[in-house]
Amino acid sequence: MFVLLAFLSLTFELLGGYPDRLFRAIGHPVSWIGNLISWLDRTLNDAALPPVSRRTRGVLALASLILVAGSVALALQWPLSGTWPGLFFTALLASTLLAQRSLAKHVAAVAQALEEDGIAGGRTAVSMIVGRDPESLDEAGVSRAAIESLAENFSDGIVAPAFWLAVGGLPGAAIYKAVNTADSMIGHRTPRHEAFGWAAARFDDLINLPASRLTALLLLIAACLMPGASPANAWRAVWRDAGKHRSPNAGWPEAAMAGALGVALAGPRSYRGVLVDDVFMGEGGRREANAADIRRALNLYWTADLLMVALFGALAALLIWHG
Repeated sequence: MFVLLAFLSLTFELLGGYPDRLFRAIGHPVSWIGNLISWLDRTLNDAALPPVSRRTRGVLALASLILVAGSVALALQWPLSGTWPGLFFTALLASTLLAQRSLAKHVAAVAQALEEDGIAGGRTAVSMIVGRDPESLDEAGVSRAAIESLAENFSDGIVAPAFWLAVGGLPGAAIYKAVNTADSMIGHRTPRHEAFGWAAARFDDLINLPASRLTALLLLIAACLMPGASPANAWRAVWRDAGKHRSPNAGWPEAAMAGALGVALAGPRSYRGVLVDDVFMGEGGRREANAADIRRALNLYWTADLLMVALFGALAALLIWHG
């Protein structure tokens, strides 16, 4: 039933998303998780302690976060299990942990800003979805940043929570989302978080392994269906470049997207004045990406996303048929 739950949740989020009125009224589950992470950071992350102690406290913080997220999700799912109305309501709750519509909306806004307002508008729009220094980006840099964000967040924000929803139900998806949010907030190599966020960063790497590979496969298959995309180049880019990325997971969807579109992603970029000298994904492709390439990336994303929804639907039907 968890596979059916994942299919229904994806369908609900695809059709309706998370209403802005509801967000303004009560916030969002990710913002609630973020508040807990901020409290754990303030309470446990003492800069006066040695790194070993701060790492131990980071492990404790991660364990506490997992316990709270998993327990709350289980408490919500348990009384709803066993009935069709309960399944549909659980799917509605789980849909809040997915981001199909919002991801596309934010990335499309970058393309629109570049087209209507030029580089200044593009920099402002892309600064809403990436952490790199926007003032250092030209049009190609803005376009690459938007496409990279689309590829990586397709894996982290959609495929991974759907995968863990299918494996572990609402608790599985909630725990994944909590860990992923912790990685984005404290999993940085900064003086404050390098030790304390170590556990969150490493555990996030681990639980994203299956989804990152699945995302690359979905993008490769989508490239077979989309005119102008190249599945052969996507495969070559993944084979050649994915393992060279500084992240054990981000390189897979980024390389697949880069190869399919014929652009190069990643590469050197600046975060708060610090240059990250990363290698290019899809280095053999055309590096000067533009707003049109963002639109092409969105088309590839939607094709891959609908493929995933269909995959979960077919698998759920198969399991029900044989169950």
